[in-house]
Amino acid sequence: MNASQIAERIDRLFTVSNPEVYGDESGITYDAGNSVDKIGYCVNLTLETIDQAKSHGVDMMITHHPAWDEIYGLKEACLDKLAAYGISHYYNHLPLDDCSFGTNDSLLSALGLKIVERTHEWEGMYFGRVAEYDQETDFNQLVKELESLLGEPVKSWQFGKNKAKRVGLVCGNGAPTECLKESVENQCDLYMTGECNLYTIQYAQLKGINLIIGSHTFTEIFGVQSLAKRLSEGTEDLEIVQLEEKHYEANTTNPSA
Repeated sequence: MNASQIAERIDRLFTVSNPEVYGDESGITYDAGNSVDKIGYCVNLTLETIDQAKSHGVDMMITHHPAWDEIYGLKEACLDKLAAYGISHYYNHLPLDDCSFGTNDSLLSALGLKIVERTHEWEGMYFGRVAEYDQETDFNQLVKELESLLGEPVKSWQFGKNKAKRVGLVCGNGAPTECLKESVENQCDLYMTGECNLYTIQYAQLKGINLIIGSHTFTEIFGVQSLAKRLSEGTEDLEIVQLEEKHYEANTTNPSA
């Protein structure tokens, strides 16, 4: 298979209600024109993850994020390195947040939560969820469980009661207070996301909702892993490997500092 055939195979996994938005939020960013026998997956396209792909002998990378426009010069540098290594690249962003096997649903499944409602709608897609535990669970225990699952320390603030049952989740960047507001309005005891700022923390404190912040990357890796596994099903000649990414401390600001 070539890169275009891999992309077509991935696209068939999704129910596309808005082709224009889907096209804007996914696709091939570089086609090396080679046969694809080995795929490497991770959350971010960076110079480091491209080097990881090269070291693993990968023909094509699949990521959740393309090179960020906000990191000036990264896109051009990544395209140059992909070309130099002869590695193709495909990304899938918002559709993977929205779908039933994507970032939010995969993390909630790993945590043993049942999805109640799809939330945080944009252009007909939903990048957040409300979910529930079978019974109220100790907040500190939930923190430990998430740290164990993500393999990294998280930041947490107990602004509500010491047990939680109803959880609002936005994998990745749910830092804007408008994202937290929707979880508050959905009567969640706890809000989880992958980034925050001072406003996120102070708004959670104002509304008395518990807050857990992992990292943008590792709250989303389970969805990319799920996509890669689905892609490889029934294809014996396609090898899949996870590319290593660094753990960065969650972006937080303590309001008491």
